[in-house]
Amino acid sequence: MDLLEELSDPSSPLRAALTLLILLALLLALVAAGIAGYLDYRLLHPVSTSNPLTPEDMLGHPSVVPYTVTGEGGREGWFFPGLRNAPVVILCHGYRSQRGDVLTLATTLQENQYNVFVFDFSGHGKSPGSTTLGPRETTEVLTTVALMAQRNDVDKSRIGLWGANMGGYAALAAAAADRRVAAIVVESVYDDPQEFFGVELERAGYGSLPVVSWMCQLGFRIEQLPYRGQPPLASRLGALARIPKLFIALRDNVALAASTLRLYNLAPEPREQWVMPQSSYLLMSNDEKKTYDNNVLSFFLRAMPPSAAPFRTR
Repeated sequence: MDLLEELSDPSSPLRAALTLLILLALLLALVAAGIAGYLDYRLLHPVSTSNPLTPEDMLGHPSVVPYTVTGEGGREGWFFPGLRNAPVVILCHGYRSQRGDVLTLATTLQENQYNVFVFDFSGHGKSPGSTTLGPRETTEVLTTVALMAQRNDVDKSRIGLWGANMGGYAALAAAAADRRVAAIVVESVYDDPQEFFGVELERAGYGSLPVVSWMCQLGFRIEQLPYRGQPPLASRLGALARIPKLFIALRDNVALAASTLRLYNLAPEPREQWVMPQSSYLLMSNDEKKTYDNNVLSFFLRAMPPSAAPFRTR
């Protein structure tokens, strides 16, 4: 009996074994797809870490500013007033972070006369929804830029942006699209959301599982289909000529440090880079945060000075 005849025989042991193998393969594929779907959901719906602080609890007399993001609904941010008609700096927090995590930087900037605006991206803090790791967040940053430009107590032609990883991607993309951005600081930034998704997948410990990793990446590509027309950041950097830029690489986060320095090398002048040994702003000690905050402040004082007031370190 040749192979084809044996496979066509319902009572053949070979046919039974092959059927079992196919069923096991399908079962494993379904399990892998289920795990991948769960991971995609968890990565794009990070656990909320909302800070219980309210403006009444904070120094600096911040006010609540309500606004609407197209397609996402109502949002609110905190506006920290500085010198009247001075520039405003919008702080764009990172992935799995929220506005309360950048209050020390907000305080440093406000104490040196800058107006400051902080907010929560979708799927973070008090903002519901999910994240796209950059494309939709770009729209959110552009919305806040337009919101600040409507105020009569800030210099609407000089808006600064600071952003970390996801917030850095959105800040760079927004700066390339809106000429009201006069200076920008980005930390641990990446060229394409797929790149950052891979970094987070590795961090979650699933990058070493080829089938699960491939399915996760495929699922994220499907999630990104509405934004497939958006080019990588590298191709948009030319729009940032003449805008002062500071790229901060945190050396302990090897993949993002490499992507940050790569984008720095591609960016037009004026540009600066700064390398720190840490891996995350959230994991820095108080002294390290002071150093970080003062270096960001020093950049903005050079690139977008509010007045002739002296630089006060914290």
